[in-house]
Amino acid sequence: SFFPIWKSAELLKDYKPGDKVLLLHLEEGKDLEYRLDPKTKELPHLRNPDILVGENDLTALSYLHEPAVLHNLRVRFIDSKLIYTYCGIVLVAINPYEQLPIYGEDIINAYSGQNMGDMDPHIFAVAEEAYKQMARDERNQSIIVSGESGAGKTVSAKYAMRYFATVSGSASEANVEEKVLASNPIMESIGNAKTTRNDNSSRFGKYIEIGFDKRYRIIGANMRTYLLEKSRVVFQAEEERNYHIFYQLCASAQLPEFKMLRLGNANSFHYTKQGGSPVIEGVDDAKEMVHTRQACTLLGISESYQMGIFRILAGILHLGNVGFTSRDSDSCTIPPKHEPLSIFCDLMGVDYEEMCHWLCHRKLATATETYIKPISKLQATNARDALAKHIYAKLFNWIVDHVNQALHSAIKQHSFIGVLDIYGFETFEINSFEQFCINYANEKLQQQFNMHVFKLEQEEYMKEQIPWTLIDFYDNQPCINLIESKLGILDLLDEECKVSMIFLGSLDGQIDPRLSNKAFIINILLTSKEVEYQCEGFLEKNKDTVFEEQIKVLKSSKMLPELFQDDEKAISPTSATSSGRTPLTRAPAKATKGRPGQMAKEHKKTVGHQFRNSLHLLMETLNATTPHYVRCIKPNDFKFPFTFDEKRAVQQLRACGVLETIRISAAGFPSRWTYQEFFSRYRVLMKQKDVLGDRKQTCKNVLEKLILDKDKYQFGKTKIFFRAGQVAYLEKLRADKLRAACIRIQKTIRGWLLRKKYLRMRKAAITVQRYVRGYQARCYAKFLRRTKAAIIIQKYWRMYVVRRRYKIKRAATIVLQSYLRGYLARNRYRKILREHKAVIIQKWVRGWLARIHYKRSIHAIIYLQCCFRRMMAKRELKKLKIEARSVERYKKLHIGMENKIMQLQRKVDEQNKDYKCLMEKLTSLEGTYNSETEKLRSDLERLQLSEEEAKVATGRVLSLQEEIAKLRKDLEQTRSEKKTIEERADRYKQETEQLVSNLKEENTLLKQEKETLNHLIVEQAKEMTETMEKKLIEETKQLELDLNDERLRYQNLLNEFSRLEERYDDLKEEMTLMVNVPKHGHKRTDSTHSSNESEYTFSSEIADTEDIPSRTEEPSEKKVPLDMSLFLKLQKRVTELEQEKQVMQDELDRKEEQVLRSKAKEEERPQIRGAELEYESLKRQELESENKKLKNELNELRKALSEKSAPEVTAPGAPAYRVLMEQLTSVSEELDVRKEEVLILRSQLVSQKEAIQPKNTMTDSTILLEDVQKMKDKGEIAQAYIGLKETNRLLESQLQSQKRSHENEAEALRGEIQSLKEENNRQQQLLAQNLQLPPEARIEASLQHEITRLTNENLDLMEQLEKQDKTVRKLKKQLKVFAKKIGELEVGQMENISPGQIIDEPIRPVNIPRKEKDFQGMLEYKKEDEQKLVKNLILELKPRGVAVNLIPGLPAYILFMCVRHADYLNDDQKVRSLLTSTINSIKKVLKKRGDDFETVSFWLSNTCRFLHCLKQYSGEEGFMKHNTSRQNEHCLTNFDLAEYRQVLSDLAIQIYQQLVRVLENILQPMIVSGMLEHETIQGVSGVKPTGLRKRTSSIADEGTYTLDSILRQLNSFHSVMCQHGMDPELIKQVVKQMFYIVGAITLNNLLLRKDMCSWSKGMQIRYNVSQLEEWLRDKNLMNSGAKETLEPLIQAAQLLQVKKKTDDDAEAICSMCNALTTAQIVKVLNLYTPVNEFEERVSVSFIRTIQMRLRDRKDSPQLLMDAKHIFPVTFPFNPSSLALETIQIPASLGLGFISRV
Repeated sequence: SFFPIWKSAELLKDYKPGDKVLLLHLEEGKDLEYRLDPKTKELPHLRNPDILVGENDLTALSYLHEPAVLHNLRVRFIDSKLIYTYCGIVLVAINPYEQLPIYGEDIINAYSGQNMGDMDPHIFAVAEEAYKQMARDERNQSIIVSGESGAGKTVSAKYAMRYFATVSGSASEANVEEKVLASNPIMESIGNAKTTRNDNSSRFGKYIEIGFDKRYRIIGANMRTYLLEKSRVVFQAEEERNYHIFYQLCASAQLPEFKMLRLGNANSFHYTKQGGSPVIEGVDDAKEMVHTRQACTLLGISESYQMGIFRILAGILHLGNVGFTSRDSDSCTIPPKHEPLSIFCDLMGVDYEEMCHWLCHRKLATATETYIKPISKLQATNARDALAKHIYAKLFNWIVDHVNQALHSAIKQHSFIGVLDIYGFETFEINSFEQFCINYANEKLQQQFNMHVFKLEQEEYMKEQIPWTLIDFYDNQPCINLIESKLGILDLLDEECKVSMIFLGSLDGQIDPRLSNKAFIINILLTSKEVEYQCEGFLEKNKDTVFEEQIKVLKSSKMLPELFQDDEKAISPTSATSSGRTPLTRAPAKATKGRPGQMAKEHKKTVGHQFRNSLHLLMETLNATTPHYVRCIKPNDFKFPFTFDEKRAVQQLRACGVLETIRISAAGFPSRWTYQEFFSRYRVLMKQKDVLGDRKQTCKNVLEKLILDKDKYQFGKTKIFFRAGQVAYLEKLRADKLRAACIRIQKTIRGWLLRKKYLRMRKAAITVQRYVRGYQARCYAKFLRRTKAAIIIQKYWRMYVVRRRYKIKRAATIVLQSYLRGYLARNRYRKILREHKAVIIQKWVRGWLARIHYKRSIHAIIYLQCCFRRMMAKRELKKLKIEARSVERYKKLHIGMENKIMQLQRKVDEQNKDYKCLMEKLTSLEGTYNSETEKLRSDLERLQLSEEEAKVATGRVLSLQEEIAKLRKDLEQTRSEKKTIEERADRYKQETEQLVSNLKEENTLLKQEKETLNHLIVEQAKEMTETMEKKLIEETKQLELDLNDERLRYQNLLNEFSRLEERYDDLKEEMTLMVNVPKHGHKRTDSTHSSNESEYTFSSEIADTEDIPSRTEEPSEKKVPLDMSLFLKLQKRVTELEQEKQVMQDELDRKEEQVLRSKAKEEERPQIRGAELEYESLKRQELESENKKLKNELNELRKALSEKSAPEVTAPGAPAYRVLMEQLTSVSEELDVRKEEVLILRSQLVSQKEAIQPKNTMTDSTILLEDVQKMKDKGEIAQAYIGLKETNRLLESQLQSQKRSHENEAEALRGEIQSLKEENNRQQQLLAQNLQLPPEARIEASLQHEITRLTNENLDLMEQLEKQDKTVRKLKKQLKVFAKKIGELEVGQMENISPGQIIDEPIRPVNIPRKEKDFQGMLEYKKEDEQKLVKNLILELKPRGVAVNLIPGLPAYILFMCVRHADYLNDDQKVRSLLTSTINSIKKVLKKRGDDFETVSFWLSNTCRFLHCLKQYSGEEGFMKHNTSRQNEHCLTNFDLAEYRQVLSDLAIQIYQQLVRVLENILQPMIVSGMLEHETIQGVSGVKPTGLRKRTSSIADEGTYTLDSILRQLNSFHSVMCQHGMDPELIKQVVKQMFYIVGAITLNNLLLRKDMCSWSKGMQIRYNVSQLEEWLRDKNLMNSGAKETLEPLIQAAQLLQVKKKTDDDAEAICSMCNALTTAQIVKVLNLYTPVNEFEERVSVSFIRTIQMRLRDRKDSPQLLMDAKHIFPVTFPFNPSSLALETIQIPASLGLGFISRV
């Protein structure tokens, strides 16, 4: 029995023998008094130390018992969210009922290749262990997955198969791994259903054998099935469903292709509505149907077969709706034209009447007669259900067979891994035949498991050579014997079925007579539980009866005819149970062969017997393989996520054998340590004298002192074995020792701190005293100073007060005196002023009186004058009145008077003007005034006469006055009206002004509003600008990210393309090998494609005659025996090569000696070359320089004409004309220079008077000259002089001919100018025409025109080249003629010289100026030498020698110079062929030596350099900015190689990705060991106890990688790339990628290893990262972005070290870990494990706080980093400053067939 719930508690009081009560404090916070059993007095189980709680392996626990196991599982499952745990060889998997992100491809890659103990427990670790053992031991493997329904068995098996499919791949292009995975949705749809315990419960067992070839790639699979639960087709319990496929069909009933099935809602069918739960939450049956159909298609089930399957399934649903009507108690009928039956018959293609008849009747056959008997309604219903179950079972088997056919492979299977998805023990309230078979199978599997565990324990003890005793373990053989032995339950069932006797009574009597006749009990010892089985239905289920007549009706069906072709099998009891599960089916390929009689006899076996045979076959298979166990645990019955029910968990742990494994381990020595690990962990318990050089002896000595009972441990060969609890005891001793050491350290540190504090306080007190006393002294001194200062202030203050008082009095006296004196003075002044004013008043009064008197006198006189004048005027008026009365007379006398008056008036006005002018001039013209006075007087008199005449006309004026009066009235009226109008106007003006003022105010307000709005608009514009800038920045970043994504996508596609291309090449080679069947003898192989791994390549002769064996053998095959003839040939060839090498060495030594001797002779007697060779070389150089100059001049002329191609281009002063004149001038100057050279030559020849001496023809044919002064014959001198004169004449004639040729060329240039002018006019016309065209036609026309122009240009250049060739040939002929003449002359002279006259004195050579050959930076090769060029420069080139001895990128420069020459020749075929051969050859080299970093780096560097050269010399302005003028001359002229640049760029990307893969393969084995496992800082982290799965030790062994190994490898990579001349930017990208790989792999392993998540490991990681950063600084690569890629790892290390308790800590973690995702942060916190007792675990509440704070963060849910991610690579343009013409080709490259141009 077990406790209902185990609880953790802590003792509050030490236990003493005799105590009856324990005082405990529970984890829940409550106190408990626990009473001991008075009889047994057993104490509660001890709990493991905190550092062992949460271990990955339950066997690592020191105390191995049930509560410790349960507590460890609960802590891992609830607190750490870890669902997998090891228990020895068993993987315990707890169903989380939640989707977890731990099954992605990144997790698969992380577990691939790892040891099982190095990573956290996972189903992938078990799969990897099985895959690795299969490859290592060449033994088949099995993964046995068991557990209750709903525990997750199917999911575990599915993930195991996914792992195999992902890791191994397939051996063919048939996508076998996809088919293996595609079988899952098909089998789940037809074999899984919803139960009360599981929404996707497998209602059958299956064993899938995944087959592998010799290279361990998936080639196929085979599936065996067990016990399909057919009863579910016709009956479902409450809250359960039928098989998924039926609901998928109903959900897809509206599809057009399913209309014919006439389906509806699932609730409308009897077979799908009984459970009352047709819908599963979160599952879309329609989408699942799509997935099922896709899987069927992938597995090769055609659409017609699929529709046949769906018709049969729909027919089963309609068959379930067939109803029966009772006639009487023994017969029944089906209603006529019953629609469900009619639909069933239509879908199945059978006759309605026949099926209707045999559903209600059955045939009884006797020995003589056959009877047809009606059956009752209940029997008919049972027969209908049996038929439905039979059809479904046959369909299930048919689908399984087709799946196996699709998964079957023609390739021979080398090994396999089997995945067994088997049901666990099932116990229900009512247990029937199905549960009996299931539990029988589990008993067999449990027995096999127990034996395997015991075997492993025994092997471990024997391997370590320690004594062992037989461990008592549970043996369930009696239970198995009860079931399968003779006269067992299965035999009794078969016996009852054979004799058709009543089963219940006899069986019950034989099994358990205590019970009633309806049930029996079997005690399962493993679970200590009795299971009661109900006997009702046992016999029928074992017999599995289906009516033969119904089967015969189905035979006529046209739907899947092969489904019912084995009718005898269907009728026999061997097909399937009527309400049980189908038996195990063998694969079609492995079907047994026998006679028909044997088959019929075999088919008569019952279901139980067949199941027993199938189970025995399965056990044989499992025993022949290496098993791996996965035990699935269901944590609760309510499907709550991460909810742990301890009671249910214990039941399942007992049932699946986990606790039995623990018990077996605990019975022996469960804890195992290697000697090195024990020493590292418990070194603290040893004294210095105990430590010896021998670790094993040291551990023995220490253990003998620490553990006195020698039975508690055993010393093995490599390990120390401990009994249960001993490791906990050692941990306690270690913790006590560390605690004592901590206390001593604390005591010492606290005393030191307190002493420091006391000294600091004493020093502070003395300082305070000193400052206080100083302060007091300063205060006293200040008091004295203040007292003295106060006295002085008082003295001066008193003096100031007295003096101030005196000054005030004196000032007051002076003020009084001044005021008084002022007052007296003012009085005196006022008196004088009054007297003075009185005199003035008198003066003015007297004057006024005199003036008044004078004015009165004048007024009186004037008045008298006026009276007199008035009287005289009256008299005159009377006269005028008399004259006025005679008007007619007045008119006659004064006709035209008015005009005269007007004229006079005008004249008066003019005179007035003149008068005024004259008056103004009076002051200045006094001299003329007197002379003009008389004239003015006369004028005045005349005017007076005119005035008198005017007075006469006054009368007429009076007559007009009346009219004037009228006019005045009108004027007044008009004025009044005007005044009124003006008033109105004023009012209007005022109103207008008021309105204007109002408008102005409004305008002011509007202006203010406008200004406000403008301000707001400006602010908004500013904000919008800032927002737009931010958006622009964000969009720019997003575009950059999109660009990087697009670049990454493109490069991934490129990578996939290259992979497919390689695959295509491999397949092509395989096809070639298959087509070309090898014959006897040697097979011929191309020397450049030899698979020999040697770096040396034999010559083509040897390659043609000898065979180099190809390494195509499989890794597991034996090597082919060595061909001795080939070996002898090779040995002979090596000897010959050594002899040739020795001969070449001797020849080299001889040549060196000759060179030394020649140098000695030259020192004695300097030699000069003959005149003929000197002259030939001189002329050749002259001709080459002439041709070069002509080409340059022609190019300059064309350039000038192209710059300004106007009609006036030929005018004098135009650029082309000036260039032409300059060319002519330079030509004439060149002629003058040539003349001067001729004169110099002539003078030297004459002055020296050389003689010619013939040299020995055996050594050298060079003609030597001697001093002609030694010659005695004068005639000979004259003859030589005549010859020289002829030579000079010939030279002059040649110069004249050259001059004429230059003139002809100038004339030709003029003609060319004219043609260019015409061409320019034509182009302008074309341009005008093109501008009128639409854009598309314009582009086409311009392209056509450009093609025409280039064609004409090429033709012209070819003509010019031909002309130049003709000129060269003509000059060569002339040179030959001249040389012949010179030779004849010299021969004639030499005949006249006697041998005695020849002396050995040195002859001074002719000083002829020479010019070095000017190379154009091109390399010339023949078309037939292209393959040799590619072979020597690419295929057989050794990168190491080139990188060390030659300039970086030399192959790229050589290839480009060859391309330049082909471009110079305008040979497009040659250019295309060379570039294609180059690219293909590079690919071949990389395919052959693609795993060599140096090779890949070398060709990446050269490919980039070749690409940069094509850009630099392309002629595009963007790439020519950094070129020199000389480099610009070397640009390509004829071809645009932009497309090839793109191809080369793609090739560079592929090489870069291959380089990344190579360095990843090199670095990957080092990273985990160097960055995580190795202790760079020794002693920081201790080794924790481990279980059966031993981890890789962190102690540095000889073969262990360390951080120094990684740094050395990084240095090696960097130095190789630098030697190869790789671009610095590209090196930065490679380094960034390397650091990303290091960081990603390290972080991924950290996230998957619980033992690495500790404080000390965080310190180790941070130190390692700092070393990597130091390496970056040393290499000046800090700006490469590599450090940023390590940021997630740095933050993870910081997360391990920071405090993790309070909310402030949570806030700090959230702000610090911005490079980690939420899943990664939570995972690290969950995995955080204390190594020592002084560290604390992270609480669940703290992790939830972190999750709450990070819930708004939008990041990827992915847990692991993508270690395979490759950053998109770019190749920034990097021009070379190296001049092409300076490049020398070393002889070591073997390129003597190419020449520099």
